[in-house]
Amino acid sequence: MKQGTKCIRAGYAPGNGEPRQVPIVQSTTFRYETSEDMGRLFDLEAEGYFYTRLQNPTCDLVAAKIAALEGGTAGMLTSSGQAANFFAVFNIATAGDHVVASSSIYGGTFNLFAVTMAKMGVEFTFISPDCTPDELEAAFKPNTKAVFGETIANPALTVLDIEKFATAAHAHGVPLIVDNTFPTPIMCRPIEWGADIVTHSTTKYMDGHSSALGGCIVDAGRFDWMAHAEKFPGLTTPDESYHGITYAERFGLEGAFITKATAQLMRDFGSMASPQNAYLLNLGLESLHVRMERHGESAQAIAEHLAAHPRVSWVSFPGLPGDKYHGLAEKYLPNGSCGVISFGVAGGRAAAECFMRNLKVAHIATHVADAATCCLHPASSTHRQMNDEQLAAAGVPADLVRLSVGLEDVSDLLADIDQALKPLSRI
Repeated sequence: MKQGTKCIRAGYAPGNGEPRQVPIVQSTTFRYETSEDMGRLFDLEAEGYFYTRLQNPTCDLVAAKIAALEGGTAGMLTSSGQAANFFAVFNIATAGDHVVASSSIYGGTFNLFAVTMAKMGVEFTFISPDCTPDELEAAFKPNTKAVFGETIANPALTVLDIEKFATAAHAHGVPLIVDNTFPTPIMCRPIEWGADIVTHSTTKYMDGHSSALGGCIVDAGRFDWMAHAEKFPGLTTPDESYHGITYAERFGLEGAFITKATAQLMRDFGSMASPQNAYLLNLGLESLHVRMERHGESAQAIAEHLAAHPRVSWVSFPGLPGDKYHGLAEKYLPNGSCGVISFGVAGGRAAAECFMRNLKVAHIATHVADAATCCLHPASSTHRQMNDEQLAAAGVPADLVRLSVGLEDVSDLLADIDQALKPLSRI
């Protein structure tokens, strides 16, 4: 099936007289006739459900759709994108281990890695996505267990050279984990370029309507854990908390990673997606292929307009021919990237704040990847504790505005931008 058909049909195939839409199984608990029946589930010897903290039918059907869209073999939903990234890394890297990560990633993920997981004993080395192969090679250590990056970084809009990072990861016998939130599998499928694990904040384009928080992990089903058994004892040696099961042996390449993440991490941390949120996510997925095309087209038109505007000092958008990452975008994102644009308002912080006050159509919100256009000036909101020098050092200059282009008529959005920029000539 093509991607558009998968958005509607993958994951769930109703039988004769069954619901067309994925049913919401709104239950914490599942009943069995005998203890032996339930015991086989606890031993991972039978398929089924016993408690929604681990698995739920609604969540599994939606995860299967996302796995199909990404070209993976197994998937699991989580309560948020942060939970997905944490599970994806912590499933294979624990206290005493090391991970190589792109330095150009979402600030919340950077903090998760550099602060929270560091307290748990996992060390991270952050390296520029623009690094040379030799610089990337130098970042690895004997205890490196994974490499992590974002297809399109939020909000820097850098484009990851997936093949470069995959080649380095595989040369050291570790998987590449790629957060594919911004492009979604409609615009890029990282597994086709060498990624082994793909994560998402489904809160963004996949949901698309600010209705449900969520995350997802997809396993490509290709990484040979047993070939590097000494690096991944959690997958290649018996798990005594699950009756001595060795995940890589019992579930093979296609199922070991997700089964371990479910049986261990979801069991112990409980960051599960609710069935109701999974249902809402599926509604968003059914139109994802249509919406991503519109987001991309509108963002391209607005980025080109901003680049030619006299009151805009710079524009960052990989679809622009002059953008630093345009070449990588042509390779990995030939049909468009996403709907997020970063640009600088001529006149600095004061001018950017005035621009924000003048907006009539765009919502001022921290959200991105929404059906509604959202706009944010980090210097006066999320980063307001920093002065201009500190902002520049953090790569978030005081004039930066992040615009997430929605599904409104692009002429209305252009008119709103123009009227908001017009008074700035007096500043």
